[in-house]
Amino acid sequence: MSMEHDTVIEDTRNWMVKAVIGLNLCPFAKGVHVKNQVRYRVSDASTPEGLLEDLIEELTFLRDADPQEVDTTLLVHPGVLQDFLDFNDFLDVVDAAVEDLELDGVLQVASFHPDYQFADADPDDVENYSNRAPYPTLHLIREESLDRAIEAFPEAEDIYETNKATLRKLGLEGWKKLWQV
Repeated sequence: MSMEHDTVIEDTRNWMVKAVIGLNLCPFAKGVHVKNQVRYRVSDASTPEGLLEDLIEELTFLRDADPQEVDTTLLVHPGVLQDFLDFNDFLDVVDAAVEDLELDGVLQVASFHPDYQFADADPDDVENYSNRAPYPTLHLIREESLDRAIEAFPEAEDIYETNKATLRKLGLEGWKKLWQV
C-alpha cells in the first residue's frame, strides 16, 4: 500500500481531534495536541522488519528529543500489519525493542488499529472503537509525561470504563456520524 504521507497524517489528526479529544477518550491528549507536541511519523515499511527499524529510530528520536518540542509520537504504518492478529503479535516485538534499548520506565508504546479488539470483546463491540484508528498506529509515550498527567487527573484508573460507557452511549451509528463531512 502506498499512501501519501499528508493524507495519512491528516486522517490521523482528524481521528485524534474528533475521537480521542472530541470524545475525551484520552484526557491527556488535548494538552499535547494544542501545544503541537505530537509528532506524526508515517512509516513506509511493508514488512514487520522494516517497521521495527522505523520503531527503533522513532524510540531513539523521542528519547533524545526535547519534551517541550516533542512530547509524544504517533508512528503510523499503513503498509504493514493490516491484520489485527499479526499487529497484536508484533506488540511482543515492540516490547522487546523498548527493553533492548533500555527504555523501560522511560517510554511505553500504546497500540491502535482499524480492527482493534479487546480480548474480552466481540469484534463488533462499540467499546473496541476506543483503540480503533484509521491506520495501524504505535503511540510512543514518555512515562514521565504520563506520570504528570495521571497526577493531574486523579481518576485516571477510570478512563477505560469511562470510555466504554461513552462509546456505548454514542453507539455505532453515533461513531459513524463523527466521520460524516
